Amino acid sequence: MATMRELKRRISSVQSSQKITGAMKMISSARLRKAEIALSRAMPYEEQLRSILNHVNERDCDFVSPLRQEREVRQVAIVILGSDEGLCGAFNLNLYKKLVQAVEEYRTQGVEQPEVYPVGKKIIGDVRRMRNIGLKDIPDSFVTGRYAEGVKALSDELIARFQRGEIDRAEVIYTHFKSMGSQTVERLQLLPLSPRKQDEQAGPDHLEKPRMYIYEPGCREIFETLYPLMIRTLFYKVLLENQTSEQAIRIVAMQMASDNAYKLLGSLQLEYNKLRQQGITTELLDMAGGSVQE
Repeated sequence: MATMRELKRRISSVQSSQKITGAMKMISSARLRKAEIALSRAMPYEEQLRSILNHVNERDCDFVSPLRQEREVRQVAIVILGSDEGLCGAFNLNLYKKLVQAVEEYRTQGVEQPEVYPVGKKIIGDVRRMRNIGLKDIPDSFVTGRYAEGVKALSDELIARFQRGEIDRAEVIYTHFKSMGSQTVERLQLLPLSPRKQDEQAGPDHLEKPRMYIYEPGCREIFETLYPLMIRTLFYKVLLENQTSEQAIRIVAMQMASDNAYKLLGSLQLEYNKLRQQGITTELLDMAGGSVQE
C-alpha cells in the first residue's frame, strides 16, 4: 500500500503532466488553424493547374512527356511523411505500417530493395530499423522547416532520377486530412504522372469538350513546364494535408491524455484523503486511549 508521501509525489507528477498536455493541446489548436489556412490556399491552385492539364492535349503537338510514360517497375522510390515531434498518438505508427505494406507489395513484384525517403525526425528511426531497403537522404530544407524548398528539391531529384531511368515509379505515403475527426493514411503515385487519376479527381471539368489552344512559345516548352509543376504541387499539397492531420491527431491525443490524467488525479486524491483520514483517526484513538489510562 502506498504511503502518503508516495501519493503526494504521484499527485504532483500527474498535475505536471496535465499542465503539459493542456499546453500542447492549445499549441496544436493554433497550429491546426494555421495548417488549415495553408491547405485551403493551396487547393485552388492545385485544382486550377489540374484543370489546365485536363484541357490541353499532347496530341496537339508531336510530343509525349517522359514523365507520363509507364514502364516495368524495377526500382521504386517511396517518400514517407512523418512528424518532427511526438505526442501525436498512432500518427507515425500508422504511416510506418503503410510503408511496410508498400515495401512488401513491391517485393512481390520483383523490386528487391525499394528506396525510402523518410521525412520527419520521428519516422526516421523506424525506417532505419527496416531491412532490405535503400535508405535515402532528404534535403536539409525539411530539417530546418523550409518545407516548400524541400518539396521542390526532392521533387526535382525524383524527376531527374526518373528521367535517367534510375527509378521507374515514385510515390508518397501521407495522412489524408478529411476532417478534424477523420484522417486516413494514403499512397499517392507521383511518377509516372497518371492522367487517368487526374481525370477521376478533376470533377465535371474533364467532361467538357476539348478546347483549341495556341501554344506560346511552343507546345513542348509548355508541357515541360506544366508536368514538373504539377508533381511539385501534388507533393506540396499532400505535405500540407499531412501536417494538418498531425495537429488534429495531436489535439485528440492530448485531450484523451488530459481526461485520463483528470481521472487518475481524482482516484489518487481520494486514496490520499482516505489515508490522511485514517491517520487522523488513529491519532485520535491513541489520544483517547491515553486519557483513559490516566
